[in-house]
Amino acid sequence: MSEGTMQRAVKRDEHDQREQRARGLRRAVVCAAAVPVMLIAAGCSSDSGSGDKAADDSSTKSSASSSASPSPTVQAAAYKSIPDACKVLGKKTLEDLAPKAKSGKKGSSDDASTRGSCSWSSLDNNGVKGSQFRWLNVSLLRFESDVTRGSGEELAQAYYETQVQDAKSVSGAKSLKSEPVAGVGDQATAVRYDLKKKEGSFKQETVVARVENVVVTLDYNGAGLAGEKTPSADTLNKLAQKAVKEVVAAVAEANDGGSAGTPSSAPSKSASKSPSGSASKAASSSPSKSAAKKS
Repeated sequence: MSEGTMQRAVKRDEHDQREQRARGLRRAVVCAAAVPVMLIAAGCSSDSGSGDKAADDSSTKSSASSSASPSPTVQAAAYKSIPDACKVLGKKTLEDLAPKAKSGKKGSSDDASTRGSCSWSSLDNNGVKGSQFRWLNVSLLRFESDVTRGSGEELAQAYYETQVQDAKSVSGAKSLKSEPVAGVGDQATAVRYDLKKKEGSFKQETVVARVENVVVTLDYNGAGLAGEKTPSADTLNKLAQKAVKEVVAAVAEANDGGSAGTPSSAPSKSASKSPSGSASKAASSSPSKSAAKKS
C-alpha cells in the first residue's frame, strides 16, 4: 500500500471517529435537555396529587363536622321510685285522721314504681247521738324524663298545677279557699271548701305537693252525720298538712334522699318555668275530683 493510500485511510478513520464523537455529544445534549423537562413534569404531577388529596381530606372533615350534630338530651329524673301508698303514714297520724279505719285500701296500678294510691274510711258510729265520718286518700304520681316532652321535674310541675286547678273546680264547692303550704317539698298548695251532700255537710281538704318529679295529692274530708256536729275546717286542714309532710318525707326516704337530699321548702328551678302542655295529658284523672265523688 502506497503512502498516499495509507494517509487517505488514516484520514477516513479520523473522520469516522469525529463523526462518532459528534453523534455521541448530540445524544448527550438531547438527554441532558430532556431530564429537567421530565423532572418538572414529575414534580407537577406529584404536587397536583397531594393538592387533590388535601382538598379531599378537608372536604371529608367538613362533611363529618356538619353531620355530627349533637343528640337531644334532657335532665334525668331525681326520683326513680315511689313508696307503697298504704305505708306512707305513721300509725299515730292515721289514728288522728281516720281513727276508726282498720286498714288502707290500695288502689290499682299498672306500674307501682310510677303511680300508687291508698284510701282509709272511718265511721265513728254513736247510734242515735250521730256519727263522725272521715275519708282519707293519698295518691302519688312519678314522672320520668323524656326528650320529646321534657324533664320529669317539668312534667311533675305541670301536673301539680293541673291538680290544684282541679281541686278548685269541684262542682258545688262552697266557701272555697286556697293557700300555699310552706316547708313541704318544692311546692305545695292547700285547697278547702264545703260540699253539701244527701248524707250531710262535708268539709273537704285537698293538699297537692310536688317534690322533684313526684306529685302527692292528699284528699281528706269529714262530716257529722245524723245530727252530729260538723267537724272544724281548721282542724281538718291542720291534720291534712301534717299528713302530706309525712308522705313527702316517705318519697324522699324511698329514694335514699334523692339527688338533693331531704326535700326543702325552697322551690326548685323548674318551678319558675311555664309548664309543658303535654304533661297534663299524660297524667291520670284528678284524685281531688274522684274524692268528691267517693265522699
